[in-house]
Amino acid sequence: MSYLNIPPHDLNDEERATYEWQIWVPEFGEEGQKKLRGASVLVSRVGGLGSVVAYELAAAGVGKLVLAHGGDIKPSDLNRQLLMTHEALGSSRVASAEKRLKELNPRLEIVSIPENINEENAAGIIEQVDLVVDCAPLFEERFQMNKECVRQRKPLIDCAMYDMEAQLTTILPGETPCLSCLYPTHPERWKREFPVFGAISGTVACLGATEAIKTIANFGETLTNKLLLCDLRSMSFRKISIAKNPECKICSNI
Repeated sequence: MSYLNIPPHDLNDEERATYEWQIWVPEFGEEGQKKLRGASVLVSRVGGLGSVVAYELAAAGVGKLVLAHGGDIKPSDLNRQLLMTHEALGSSRVASAEKRLKELNPRLEIVSIPENINEENAAGIIEQVDLVVDCAPLFEERFQMNKECVRQRKPLIDCAMYDMEAQLTTILPGETPCLSCLYPTHPERWKREFPVFGAISGTVACLGATEAIKTIANFGETLTNKLLLCDLRSMSFRKISIAKNPECKICSNI
C-alpha cells in the first residue's frame, strides 16, 4: 500500500513522448508517470545536492517543485551548483534555478522561495507539498524539516555529504526512524563550509531523486529503515539497518 495518496494527473501526447523511455520501466509505467505529474515536492536548498535533485525531478516530470534557498550566487558555488551560471553571479539562487528548470521542462510549476527553511516558515512551506527532499547543509534546517514532516506526516528524503562521503535515508513518519532518532543532538563536528566535489554531491543527489520518484510512484525498494553509506574514495556502498528511538522527542508519540 502506498504511503502517499497522490491523485494521478492525465498526460497529454507531448508528455507521453517526452517520458516514453521511463514509462517503459517495469512496475512504473504510465500510472507511475501520472503520479509524478500530480506530485509536488519541496527541495530545500538548490546547492550542490539540491540543484541536481531539482533537475532530475523536473526532467522526470514531477508536476510542481517548491524551491527554498536564500542568498545570491557566489563564485564558490559554481563548482557544484549546476543550476547556477557565471552570468547570474550576484543574483538570486532560486531565480537562477527556476530559469534553468523552466528551460528544461516548461510544463513544470515552480514556487521559488528566497529563504532557507527555519522555525517560522517551515510549516507553511511544507504544507504546500506531498514530499520533501532535504538537501540543506545545516542541521538547524534539517531538524526543522524533520520536525514539521513528522507533524504533517510527509515523507522526507534526507541526503547529506561531506568530502567524498555521503549518506541517504527515506523517512516515513510513524513507520521509520526520523532524523532526530539518528541525531538526537546537533553533531558538534558539522560545519557550514566543508570540502566538496560537485561529482560527489551530484551522486547522492541522483540517489535522492531516485528515492523520491520511487516513493511517489510506489514501486521498487526504498531506503525505509535503512541508511545508505557511500565512500566514493573507495567506491564502496553499504546499507545498515536503523531503528526508531522509543525516547525520541520528535516521533516517539506517533
